[in-house]
Amino acid sequence: MKLIPINSGFLKLDGGAMFGVVPKRMWQKMNEPDENNLCTWAMRCLLIDTGSRTILVDTGLGDKQDDRFRSHFSFWGQETFLQNLAAVGYRPEDITDVLLTHLHFDHVGGAIRLDAKGNPEPTFPKARYWSNPLHLAWALKPNAREAASFLKENILPLRDMGLLEMIDPSDKDVEWLPGIRLRFVYGHTEAMMLPIIDTPEGTVMYCADLIPSRWHVRMPFIMAYDLRPLETMKEKERLLNEASDGAFALYFEHDPSLEQGRVGRDASGNFLLLQS
Repeated sequence: MKLIPINSGFLKLDGGAMFGVVPKRMWQKMNEPDENNLCTWAMRCLLIDTGSRTILVDTGLGDKQDDRFRSHFSFWGQETFLQNLAAVGYRPEDITDVLLTHLHFDHVGGAIRLDAKGNPEPTFPKARYWSNPLHLAWALKPNAREAASFLKENILPLRDMGLLEMIDPSDKDVEWLPGIRLRFVYGHTEAMMLPIIDTPEGTVMYCADLIPSRWHVRMPFIMAYDLRPLETMKEKERLLNEASDGAFALYFEHDPSLEQGRVGRDASGNFLLLQS
């Protein structure tokens, strides 16, 4: 089994929103903001090649949003997902499965593109796209707080073309495919799915927006975007307890430069990133 990180580009988000109640005087030393208080974040997908299946976890933003939308988030850089996919030797037609951790625009936007006539089509034409019924229902009737993150042009084509497959949520980790389990978490949004991947080199947890970056390993670092921050803390503490002492690696979807890391504890018992 091969795990290949693929960056789909960078965006900028408000530092206060990303770091929550943590004071700016602390977080600005970690991810320096610009004059508008915006910090840079990656949209890092993960390709899993099992030998029999080629699985993509999340798809980034894609390229179909208009300039007005893109201006709100200062998307930047020359990298595109399809260019980076080709650089590691894969084509869109090679993807057999797309696991969508959740349907916020920066995670699902690249699943659909527009053809020459401006009509939506699947970016990965031979793939099955995977979500779950709790989250899909939540995304199709969003609350006012999350409405701007669930864009119908990203979700309805997948549903209406019959491309979405459903995974039943569980309060226990679910075996999805051989070597890949899924954990359902509810702090960031309803029923977000985190893949736990067993490889010959060890286990990797794709953290999605539960622990979006190395800095969010610290317990008080909870995004203001999270719907249920206290639930996020419980889910995060459980995961970090499992991963502590380097037991398995955490994959950071939004960290601007660090793809993955392992965690331990300091002398006071607080979680911290281990030095590689």
